[in-house]
Amino acid sequence: MAGRGGLLMLENFIGGKFLPCSSYLDSYDPSTGEVYCHVPDSGEEEVEAAVEAARAAFPGWSSRSPQERSQVLQRLADLLEQSLEELAQAESRDQGKTITLARTMDIPRAVQNFRFFASSTLHQTSECTQMDHLGCLHYTVRAPVGIAALISPWNLPLYLLTWKIAPAIAAGNTVIAKPSELTSVTAWMMCRLLEKAGVPPGVVNVVFGTGPRVGEALVSHPDVPLISFTGSQPTAERITQLSAPHCKKLSLELGGKNPAIVFEDANLDECIPTTVRSSFANQGEICLCTSRIFVQRSIYSEFLKRFLEATRKWKVGIPSDPSADMGALISKAHLEKVRSYIKKARLEGAQILCGEGVDKLNLPPRNQAGYFMLPTVITDVKDESCCMKEEIFGPVTCVVPFDSEEEVIQRANGVKYGLAATVWSGNVGRVHRVAKRLQSGLVWTNCWLIRELNLPFGGMKSSGVGREGARDSYEFFTEVKTITVKH
Repeated sequence: MAGRGGLLMLENFIGGKFLPCSSYLDSYDPSTGEVYCHVPDSGEEEVEAAVEAARAAFPGWSSRSPQERSQVLQRLADLLEQSLEELAQAESRDQGKTITLARTMDIPRAVQNFRFFASSTLHQTSECTQMDHLGCLHYTVRAPVGIAALISPWNLPLYLLTWKIAPAIAAGNTVIAKPSELTSVTAWMMCRLLEKAGVPPGVVNVVFGTGPRVGEALVSHPDVPLISFTGSQPTAERITQLSAPHCKKLSLELGGKNPAIVFEDANLDECIPTTVRSSFANQGEICLCTSRIFVQRSIYSEFLKRFLEATRKWKVGIPSDPSADMGALISKAHLEKVRSYIKKARLEGAQILCGEGVDKLNLPPRNQAGYFMLPTVITDVKDESCCMKEEIFGPVTCVVPFDSEEEVIQRANGVKYGLAATVWSGNVGRVHRVAKRLQSGLVWTNCWLIRELNLPFGGMKSSGVGREGARDSYEFFTEVKTITVKH
């Protein structure tokens, strides 16, 4: 709906209805720095209303058969697919990503999330054992947990929100979702499709606002037994503190400081373009992006030369430009944070070989105030540097040499994170050896970001708790019960 000054004004979606809020937040277009829409600044009152709606909807929805729930998810997937272009345009403008990425990755993956869990929920089985000598039969059943709090980030807004909503409702739960206040538009657009897809009122509720107001009220609510969160480690710590008194189920998918290890027998023709993409896709604002590149010393010079050439060809442009490889970062504050790491690197004596402060960024006049930054490559940086230890979450990567396999494994593991890693080598034995020893929830070899949704997704150490995927999500969004029958 139109709001102040003709700008889009979003509303919360609670109990199957759009409801206005008493106060609103400004949301900015990252490519221009101008206010783009108004987002509800919700709080405890709205969360309480959503809990009541979700509680009321739970008995009916949870008692439906998996087949009935699956049909609803399939219809929602169809409706999202029919709106693909409209959703892609909104996602690109709201988040700053290129229209090409939104069209080819974000929205298609949101559609796939509903299709995937609509199918996988039909194929979950339970266990059964017999104890004939005692005349007993044991079996397990899985039941939905209840109300699920789903908190998603701003980097892949609809993609990651639907990765949570789909398995939660497929398993029979009702949900209260809180998208990032920075990227709320596509979640609101999805709400407009729910009734048409056959989602009963109260099954999916979306409450917009900030973490300190909506998020804290949601995760500390005694009637919300389950929380799935994707975001930063400090926020995860706060969620853990607030939820601990209630012993809630938690799934926390946090940050990464992901290494790429390039051995001397790597195929550089494949490695170079893929590693540029893994470093700078979506402005580097993907938790799986590569931010530390370890290159074996014998090929270090050649790799660096070719990597810089390919990086300089990576086009930064306005998100609506179909030829742009990279758009704008999410916000002015985030852009300044990412730039601060470049300043720290310089102070430490590191070399900035291309990008921020080295090359000129050319933008149309209307976009001069947008949050753009060139892809940036840092070398001569020590492992102890904050640029090698902390998650920057922007288009910045460090390239450093290594000598031996043993050395690089130790260095790759020498950070608090353990989400994803990439290994480049033509030696199959080495690939298996290194992958096994890396402290990482995901290891790609000679590729990046090829996902099999059936398999577990998640990280080690400070990269999170729990896994998501077909079986893992089903187990998280249900409670197991063992039943013994004596006959």
